[in-house]
Amino acid sequence: MLATLPLLEQSRFPALRRNKLETLQVNLGYLCNQQCLHCHVNAGPRRTEIMARETVEQVLAYLHISKVGTIDLTGGAPELNPHFRDIVRASRATGIRVIDRSNLTVLEEPGQQDLAEFLATQRVEITASLPCYLEENVDRQRGKGVFAASLRALQRLNALGYGKADSGLILNLVYNPQGPSLPPPQIPLQSDYKKHLGKEYGIVFNQLFTLANMPIQRFGSTLISKGQFEDYMTLLREAHQESNLESVMCRSLISIDWQGDVYDCDFNQMLGLPLRLNGRPRTHIKDLIDADLAGNPIMVKDHCYGCTAGQGSSCGGALAKD
Repeated sequence: MLATLPLLEQSRFPALRRNKLETLQVNLGYLCNQQCLHCHVNAGPRRTEIMARETVEQVLAYLHISKVGTIDLTGGAPELNPHFRDIVRASRATGIRVIDRSNLTVLEEPGQQDLAEFLATQRVEITASLPCYLEENVDRQRGKGVFAASLRALQRLNALGYGKADSGLILNLVYNPQGPSLPPPQIPLQSDYKKHLGKEYGIVFNQLFTLANMPIQRFGSTLISKGQFEDYMTLLREAHQESNLESVMCRSLISIDWQGDVYDCDFNQMLGLPLRLNGRPRTHIKDLIDADLAGNPIMVKDHCYGCTAGQGSSCGGALAKD
């Protein structure tokens, strides 16, 4: 795989500092039952990195002490970590909001037959990847048969109440562009998704989040191999909106990798750019127990333009909502 970090080093991205910490995003490992072209994690079925029980306990200890309101579970497919359900139970028992970033098809994996019911019982918020509402586009990006499996998963979740008004079971979908382009405006695309999925398949959901593809890992390597990397970076830089700096996710979120090391965001995690605290070259979750991160400088490189270009992009979708 072609490395992108050397191409992002000479950065003119504005300096940023942290606000109050609100979300703990935890990558439970890079194992996944899919291997998507746009994946910035380079996850797949052959990855062996999985968060161990000891690290899980350290994460839960910090979650309790920090009084963070949200834990955001990601991967790979986070549900394939053997401790996934324990983390969910422990978090929900103290009233913490839990987000599961699901690829949907994991609901059909062996041993996951009751996963949908578990998520509903625990009232876990699901943010599910569905990069298009057309079968051909999804299967091209994520693999043959993924679209059909995703629809079955969505229909199953709907049957449990997910995405339905007044159920309290939140189901959000995530859109990624097919290639090196910015996402279209989020609100009109959400309307198109709801209209098509509702009419053709009877599927409902709450919100659509549009995310830009980040020029790192598998997607970044593909851009380099096709000679498109610099053009994409130019697109991101020229579309930079200063106003988006106020609400980029790294100002209120930290990302924890499968070994417990801390990063300003999931993208920095994939580039090996750790959060720097009190002069440490690397920070572990256990180092944060008595730390106040407010005001701490954020590690930025040129990939950060992927979050501020156009309408902006974050784990919660577009930053500019209108």
